Amino acid sequence: LVIANATGCLEVCTTIFPRTAWNVNWVHSAFENAAATIAGVETMYTALKNKGKIPQDKEIKFLATGGDGGTYDIGIQALSGAMERGHNIVYLCYDNNAYANTGGQRSSATPMGASATTSPSGTQSPGKIQHRKDLTKILVAHNIPYVAQACPSRWQDLYNKAKKAFEVEGPAFLNVLCPCPTEWKYDESQGVRLARTAVDTCVWPLYEVENGKYKINYRPKEKKPVTDWLKPQGRFRHLFKEKHAGVIKEIQRHVDEN
Repeated sequence: LVIANATGCLEVCTTIFPRTAWNVNWVHSAFENAAATIAGVETMYTALKNKGKIPQDKEIKFLATGGDGGTYDIGIQALSGAMERGHNIVYLCYDNNAYANTGGQRSSATPMGASATTSPSGTQSPGKIQHRKDLTKILVAHNIPYVAQACPSRWQDLYNKAKKAFEVEGPAFLNVLCPCPTEWKYDESQGVRLARTAVDTCVWPLYEVENGKYKINYRPKEKKPVTDWLKPQGRFRHLFKEKHAGVIKEIQRHVDEN
């Protein structure tokens, strides 16, 4: 296994110099180019195999990881290119809805109504005014073999999707919701519960698209209102004032229609 890790929360938390949590071939990339880095490594691997410098039966897997800032925003060009070219790689986005490594700035994955350092709530502002970008659907439009959304609260589903992503021939993309107590402003003990609520409200639906065929992996028996997900998070506290009631209605409408 070779991993290209974009600058971000995962990289910072697991590689505090001079130590590392990684026991595999690991490359630190810039914010924007993890996909390009791993595509280059995979291309060299293929070339060396063709030249007989790597045995034909030696199989190596390739993984790039990045947060939503490095994936949805400043890394999307490299990601789109690697997917379109058909590199045999897996890209995993851990989506915590913000640039959490650099101070909590809003990203295009930040939900509508969230208060962030660059979209703060106030007397004239409800927080971020745009809906989040649906990057999973954008990757589906690349016509790659496998795309999936997953969540740590349903870990078996996440495991199965990761396994499938590494088994397909060609590029695969995994988008995983990752609750962040620092930027979402909730009690640390509630992370898994909050992830579960994101799924049960359909804020974060679990599905996969294999060779263009959609499959919903989980349907809540009783769909919960989005307020169940918003209330425990300090970044949405201001929405529960009367003047911002319309924002909550719009979030619910958007979830229901998508």
